[in-house]
Amino acid sequence: MDTNIFSLPVLLSLLFFSQPIHRSSASDTISIGQSLSGSQTMIAKEGNFELGFFTPGNSGNYYVGIWYKKLPGQTVVWVANRDNPVSNASGAELRLSDDGNLVVLNSFKVPVWSSNSTISTSNASLSSTTLQLLDTGNLVLQDGGGGTLWQSFDHPTHTFLPGMKLSLNTTTGKALLFTSWKSPDDPSAGNYTLGLDPNGSAQIFIWDRGVPRWRSGQWNGHRFIGTVMRSLYIYGFDYETDESQGIAYYTYTPHNASLVRFVMEWDGMERTFMQVQETRQWEIVWGQPINQCEVYGMCGVYGTCSDDGTTTTCSCLRGFEPRSSTEWSDGNWTSGCARKTPLLCQLNSSSNEDGFFTLPGAKLPDHSDWASTIGSESGCQEACSSNCSCRAYAYAASDIGCLLWGHDLIDIYQFEFPQDGYDLHVKLAASDLDAASDKTKSRVIVAVGCALGLLLAIIICFFLWWKYGSRAKVSWKKKRQQENTVLHPSGEVVSEFSSIYGEETQEGKASEPLFTFDCIATATGYFSDSNKLGEGGFGHVYKGTLPGGQEVAVKRLSRSSGQGLEEFKNEVILIAKLQHRNLVKLLGCCIQGEEKILIYEYLPNKSLDAIIFDTSKKELLDWKKRFNIIEGIARGLLYLHRDSRLRIVHRDLKASNILLDENMNPKISDFGMARIFGADENQGNTNRVVGTFGYMSPEYAMEGLFSVRSDVYSFGILVLEILTARRNSSFHRMENAVNIVGYAWQLWNEDRAVELIDPTIRSASMMSQALRCVHIALLCVQDRASDRPDIDAVIRMMGSGSGPLPMPRQPMFVAVGSTDVTETKIANKYESFSTYDVTITMVQGR
Repeated sequence: MDTNIFSLPVLLSLLFFSQPIHRSSASDTISIGQSLSGSQTMIAKEGNFELGFFTPGNSGNYYVGIWYKKLPGQTVVWVANRDNPVSNASGAELRLSDDGNLVVLNSFKVPVWSSNSTISTSNASLSSTTLQLLDTGNLVLQDGGGGTLWQSFDHPTHTFLPGMKLSLNTTTGKALLFTSWKSPDDPSAGNYTLGLDPNGSAQIFIWDRGVPRWRSGQWNGHRFIGTVMRSLYIYGFDYETDESQGIAYYTYTPHNASLVRFVMEWDGMERTFMQVQETRQWEIVWGQPINQCEVYGMCGVYGTCSDDGTTTTCSCLRGFEPRSSTEWSDGNWTSGCARKTPLLCQLNSSSNEDGFFTLPGAKLPDHSDWASTIGSESGCQEACSSNCSCRAYAYAASDIGCLLWGHDLIDIYQFEFPQDGYDLHVKLAASDLDAASDKTKSRVIVAVGCALGLLLAIIICFFLWWKYGSRAKVSWKKKRQQENTVLHPSGEVVSEFSSIYGEETQEGKASEPLFTFDCIATATGYFSDSNKLGEGGFGHVYKGTLPGGQEVAVKRLSRSSGQGLEEFKNEVILIAKLQHRNLVKLLGCCIQGEEKILIYEYLPNKSLDAIIFDTSKKELLDWKKRFNIIEGIARGLLYLHRDSRLRIVHRDLKASNILLDENMNPKISDFGMARIFGADENQGNTNRVVGTFGYMSPEYAMEGLFSVRSDVYSFGILVLEILTARRNSSFHRMENAVNIVGYAWQLWNEDRAVELIDPTIRSASMMSQALRCVHIALLCVQDRASDRPDIDAVIRMMGSGSGPLPMPRQPMFVAVGSTDVTETKIANKYESFSTYDVTITMVQGR
């Protein structure tokens, strides 16, 4: 450690100073010669912040820091001795020394940190120096006249708070940097820093050991143009310059009373946290970079990046090609791209024939120059055209004005929504523009030629049909029969596919493409066990890869399954017409001989039951993901019950029929048992009860009656399983409960519903929402169908947050599972359930 930072008066005071003054932790100020011991703290006047020694996470070291006082946990916003911890808090001190400096002493009274302030004041003024913790979180050294000698806001660690200045010295180019922790348990300086661009562009950068990792884009007066931030959180930013002090800086003022903090995290992410006032917990409302495309220079110079949430792809701008095709084919794009054709102005200084290609909706490249005197797009284009060194321009009259690029274009990203970015006009040689134009013209000519040829063919065919009449008709019918006749692998000829659907095929209800059995067998490795995703009562599901590379899920119905031709036909027709983000998408089907196969979109996280009931995987589903799954299932049901063209009852809703995509979004699958209702139908009856025990509603299991409220019952069971992370059947005879419904009712009725929640997600921040879901689930599993809410009402209950809910009725399963309930009570319960005659036989052991 560099001991030169400590002056002689400091060392003398440390050696000879008397016993420190012990102060109440309620004070927000200490004076010269006073100190805080390892167990004492300072608290800001209004109690917002606290200063003292702390130990982060699992660390055994002690640091002096500032944290929020009124919030649960210990959210640290500033650390003094971050690189020089104290190993033993006993005897350690934070002292305001005789020379006016703030120092941290270890248990041997050796200084490990100092504010290192240069204070040249008279002894009289020095003696009145004080240290005060403000309610903004700023720790301030003040002289007797109230002037600031030193403040923690000028020496930040990893957190930017409202009231701070994210500043840059415009003369020296030195920026005030926020530096990440090394790890969650180690506040020493990490690899990542955040600050203003030293080149004075007003952009905010994140650096990884000095190398740019992310940038915000230019400031246009009200937002950063290189990133997408919710307006709720960005309107508090303001950019100012102070020429007298030679600094430029950003400040942030919260838009409401909510607490906000911006943190340069140890993993290289800048995350913005906002306090949820109801729970007093922190919620992440923004973070950068959010995907690989936002990593600085991901695709090198003249490369542009696109990201669909699962894969990142780089491509060269039009008129450019990879500098190293080998590196690009290996997925290393940092070498970037080079021009295919030099600009004409570079070959002939008098040439002005180069043109521009427009890239829409882009994050504009780095190193732009603002042409403040140009007030029109034509003027901006002319300024770039007339300057051979200009590579590109962008213009937006009321936003960014005219931006010009005289350097290679780097860090370009096309936003998912074009309105989030700007049009970038890239200068190209005229030949590259002509080539692109020629290709477009060629495509138009080919398209027009094909259309004319097709029209001529149709006219000829119509003429021949009209001329030859029935002979052509018979020939056409035979040809269609031959085309639709397929061979079983054994060589057996089977009937045409269209006969399965009859008139429905003509109405367009079964429009999904057909696949041959050989194609599906090849795609699944001939139904290899290594590709098996799961199995059920109706057969196996395999992962497959189609010739084009698309991954699919292949459902091969067992020849002995209960799902016959009718169910197969039903599933194809239904799913082919259903389009919703929470319903699985059918890609095609196959019928050859006794083979009946469905081809779905492939969802990498398989089914809900494969994760939620697996003790090693269920932690992947935190409360936020589980609530999103519950909400997504409800919205899928809402589409089936109300918003689709026909009212559809699924009849087999269960955890294994909920598939999860890469982001854990749910999709309802398996429509083999589904039934369609007309617009004026509300209830149906069936002679064959199908589905899964435990998920069936009472009226369906016992009487064959089903309706949309039958699906609501199954949904209630699903919600309870998601909350508990346990199967419905695992509650058998648990505390006298037959199943999850009885167990949930007992705990809820005894005000012990908290015990239902899976311990791995149980926390104060989610408990209110989770208990509300328990209440909603009990409303959904009531015995009488008419007592259950429809799915529209369920969604409103989930979203209302604080609105009162009706009281659920006691389920009959509670009475059946209890040993002290009389037969009379059970009979009465069933009497209230249905007007139909029901005979109940109770078997009781002696």
